[in-house]
Amino acid sequence: MSAPIVREVVENKIFLVRGHRVMLDRDLAQLYCVETKVFNQSVRRNKGRFPEDFMFQLTKEEFKILRSQFVTSSWGGQRYLPFVFTQEGVAMLSGVLNSPRAIAVNIEIMRAFVRLRRILATHKDLAAKLTKLEKKYNSQFKVVFEAIRRLMREEEKPKGKMGFHLVKEEAP
Repeated sequence: MSAPIVREVVENKIFLVRGHRVMLDRDLAQLYCVETKVFNQSVRRNKGRFPEDFMFQLTKEEFKILRSQFVTSSWGGQRYLPFVFTQEGVAMLSGVLNSPRAIAVNIEIMRAFVRLRRILATHKDLAAKLTKLEKKYNSQFKVVFEAIRRLMREEEKPKGKMGFHLVKEEAP
């Protein structure tokens, strides 16, 4: 029997690359309980299902930045740059990998992406409300607003409370 799908494990495998929340091919393969090679072969056989906004290959620099976020490296002697899958790409995987495990994994991954979207939306709403209050009461509560903004910036650092990772993006 395969291992249960743990919510926190899935959430810790979501990264921000090129403005997209993505998951690595090797992490997805691990969740689906298949070898990365087998996983990628299935994807290659169905290449038409994965346009660039569903799946793309990391650059050397992106891969280097991503690897630096891991304390211990289990990447070994990987010979190719990994592929990453956006939420849409993960959804498309359900048509390619059709086992009970794949279905359960896809459901949990979709839920993780939705939770992340809700957290980010709440954060943006809070920032907008704070800006509105700041304009109205700026002189009276300036110290309070500065403290709140400082706390909000701290939460945006990589590998925050929910375990989501951020990959530094280079300017275009």
